[in-house]
Amino acid sequence: MFGSDKSDSESNFWISYADLMAGLLFVFILLIGAIVSKSSILKSVLHEKEDTLVKSLALVDEQESYMLEKDKLVARLMADLKKDKKHLSKQDKELQAKNARIVKSELLLSENERLIKLKLSEITELNKKLLKTNTKVDSLNGKIVIVQAMLDQNNTALNQTKKKLEDYEGKIIVLSNELSDAKDSVKINDEKLLTVLALMDERKTKYDDLVANLQKQKAKIKTLTGIKLQVVSALKEALGSKINIDRKTGSLKLASNILFSVGESTLKDEAKIELRKVFEEYIGTLVRNENIKPHLDKIIIEGHTDSDGEYIYNLKLSQDRALAVMEYLLTLDFSKEHNIKPLVIASGRAYLDAIKIDGLEDKEASRRIEIKFRLKNEDAMHEIEKVLDAE
Repeated sequence: MFGSDKSDSESNFWISYADLMAGLLFVFILLIGAIVSKSSILKSVLHEKEDTLVKSLALVDEQESYMLEKDKLVARLMADLKKDKKHLSKQDKELQAKNARIVKSELLLSENERLIKLKLSEITELNKKLLKTNTKVDSLNGKIVIVQAMLDQNNTALNQTKKKLEDYEGKIIVLSNELSDAKDSVKINDEKLLTVLALMDERKTKYDDLVANLQKQKAKIKTLTGIKLQVVSALKEALGSKINIDRKTGSLKLASNILFSVGESTLKDEAKIELRKVFEEYIGTLVRNENIKPHLDKIIIEGHTDSDGEYIYNLKLSQDRALAVMEYLLTLDFSKEHNIKPLVIASGRAYLDAIKIDGLEDKEASRRIEIKFRLKNEDAMHEIEKVLDAE
């Protein structure tokens, strides 16, 4: 009975052992399967990570290439920036220079405006003096009228004297007849006759003196009125064919298109040299001649335009151009040396004195600057000359 129990006990032990081994084997198989499965999963993950790493490396290479390009671009941009900075610095310097020139120009403009105001003031003063001169001329004209009236009275008196002489001659004849009829009164009549003859001689002497003085005055006035012709002749003789002047008035005409641009009143730089040369030769003839200079009253610079455009516009343009020429000429050493400034005046005539050929306006010839002269009491002498010529 005990032997049977022992056999069963060993049998159970081995069964349990077998079961244990089987369980361990199953666990081992499960463990191996888990390891294999885990290994497969790890390999798959590893492959994915490797792929990701390869892609990351490729992306890094691409980013590095991009960064290199970006660095090159930044370098180029920095170089361009340096160039721009240099260019900007240069522009700043140029801008500063321009600003300095602008400030200088503004100062010059202010000075020019001051000079223009001063010139306008001088012109106003000259106009006042001109008005006074015209008043004196009017007064002189009045005196001339009085002189003419006195001359008329003298002529009337001379005519009356002639008539009286004729009457005396008649009386002498009567007295002669009376002498032949009345011997007793011969002596008395002779005395009367001598008195009458003496009176006639005295009146005739006064008449001859008056006529002689009148002829002298006429000759003197003719000489004064002929000064203009003498001046024109002197200009022609001195200038010859170098400068074209008006044969009647002696004025000098300069084309505006040579001196100014269209619609402008600023002298062209290239025209200043020729203008100076012409002015010095023309005016020099007047101020250096001792026979002309004492009679010189004014040097007039006149601006003229054609009839295109409004009158006020052309008047201002002609005035501005005449003033521009005057201002330039007064800066010359020649003008300062000969003290030309008190003699010069500028005026604009617009198209009031346009040049016409066969009744049609010559627009190009009308656009001009005229430099002319005026003699002292020229208008009064001209009127006196008319009176003398009428007689």
